[in-house]
Amino acid sequence: MIDPNQYTLTPTERLAIDQQLAQVGSDPSLEQIWSLMDQAWNRCGCDNCAPDNERLARFYSDPVWLLNGMFIEQHHVSMGHRQAITAAVAALRPQQVVDVGGGFGTLARLLASALPQSDIEICEPYPPRHGIESCKPFANISFVPELSRQSVDVLVSTDVLEHVQDPIALLAAMVDAVRPGGHLLIANCFFPVIACHLPCTFHLRYSFNAFCRALGLKVLGPCEGSHATIYCRIRVLEPNWPRLRAMERRSKRLFPWRQWRSRHLSPWGHRARLAIAHPLHYPRKLRNAVRPVC
Repeated sequence: MIDPNQYTLTPTERLAIDQQLAQVGSDPSLEQIWSLMDQAWNRCGCDNCAPDNERLARFYSDPVWLLNGMFIEQHHVSMGHRQAITAAVAALRPQQVVDVGGGFGTLARLLASALPQSDIEICEPYPPRHGIESCKPFANISFVPELSRQSVDVLVSTDVLEHVQDPIALLAAMVDAVRPGGHLLIANCFFPVIACHLPCTFHLRYSFNAFCRALGLKVLGPCEGSHATIYCRIRVLEPNWPRLRAMERRSKRLFPWRQWRSRHLSPWGHRARLAIAHPLHYPRKLRNAVRPVC
């Protein structure tokens, strides 16, 4: 349940939050938060097929993002992801960590508590006032306007790249910010669940790891308990932009086919593998459908 009284809000912010909660109640679902975001998107006149930077700036400064931050902090699934990421980062014992796009400060505060001797940076183009205020008690948290080359041991990015017009350029900058041998924990949602997820990024649903490898990363696997993937920077490579842009064009061309294959062919492949590994699975399923097991 969202309780605005737990947050230090200006009268204007409190009015905006109360108006939004009046629409969805004090215990909204994720889908209701997305609906409020879509309303703000339309209110700002944004177009996800032809983004305008000025309108995007208005959208990402809208009070709905303050409500979204509050929602995350009371949503057990969202907090579970962030706690799992925090545990994975803490296990690496980094000295320097940067959270890209973490303006509300939730993850940074978890990291700062788990790693009191480490420096935690938040790289955020639209830092909200509450995020800045909530992080002030933590001496090891600072806000930075942009990423610096090879400056951190660990970089964290949760659900950021699907919001930007050139995700490959931002990914390259993120990789470049990590020291050789350092790690990146990146979570993406390249799906049209909300209007501010730009369609120009959706092709990366199937090809994101290929771009990571081309930028010198090794895919270590999923971060247990979260939707993030862990990468290690094993090589320092200058981005080969002609190659990367060619990969991007190819990925976009192949996206409709990959999407069709994922919907219509991949399920049959999964069923075939399951039938081979467990020959009695489908006979038992058929038997239970005809004669339910008591």
